[in-house]
Amino acid sequence: MLTFFQYLFAIVFTLIIVFPFYWMIITSLKTSEELLRPVPTLWPLKFQWNNYVDVFKMAPLGQYILNTIIMTIGVMTLQIIIGSFAAYGFSKGKFPGRDILFIVVLGALMVPIQVTFVPIYVMIAKLKWINTFAGLIVPNAVSAYTIFMLRQTFKSVDDAFIEAAQLEGLGRIDIIFRILIPLCKPTMLTVTIITFIDSWNAYFWPKIATTTPLRRTIALGVYELKRSYAGLETMNQNQIMAGAVITIVPIIILFILLQKYILTGFSKVASK
Repeated sequence: MLTFFQYLFAIVFTLIIVFPFYWMIITSLKTSEELLRPVPTLWPLKFQWNNYVDVFKMAPLGQYILNTIIMTIGVMTLQIIIGSFAAYGFSKGKFPGRDILFIVVLGALMVPIQVTFVPIYVMIAKLKWINTFAGLIVPNAVSAYTIFMLRQTFKSVDDAFIEAAQLEGLGRIDIIFRILIPLCKPTMLTVTIITFIDSWNAYFWPKIATTTPLRRTIALGVYELKRSYAGLETMNQNQIMAGAVITIVPIIILFILLQKYILTGFSKVASK
């Protein structure tokens, strides 16, 4: 009986989580007339595949996707490299005030990102980085969360590996990239995926740092798809949902392929 209720609750919770994605997909395939029906339909009466074609005509989504890819790769690269160096110092380094400085880094997690928008924007504007990839990437180059995750994992690596590498003549950079990172592969993949998702879905900072379509990202592109029918308050939700589906497909594929590494990475950090 207990097993039956466990499966029942698992199925119910799964349906609750999956239903919004299902509704987004079927809405993206409906016609505008079907969206105006007083009773919503759980399955499209007529599949409207042209919605996915129309979104690329309504906004330059191709350019937005390219901009998002460049920004995401740049942010991921900088966060992983800088985070690895910082995590090595906080986990294996020996210097006065190490733990106090790490607490300061953790304190950054408690500061809402909206609080830092204005001073960062002023700095970016003075550097003339508005509407540039540098303006999109550099302010997100360091992540306190990435440093925390990698520091916890690096601490779990036995110092004997570090000492053996030093005896072989390896420097700090070689130790990080040839010893620590390979030994902490699940956590590295976890923080990489998290960084990818955060950068891919970024909305507030790209909206502030860009004023023209030249450097806008896909999240802003989906918002630009919003249209209203004359005399009605109903928006073109089918095309908006089509844009949203295009946006989340890379994230879903990445998660499905690497989900076992994500769970392993989180479990190692939690156990430490």
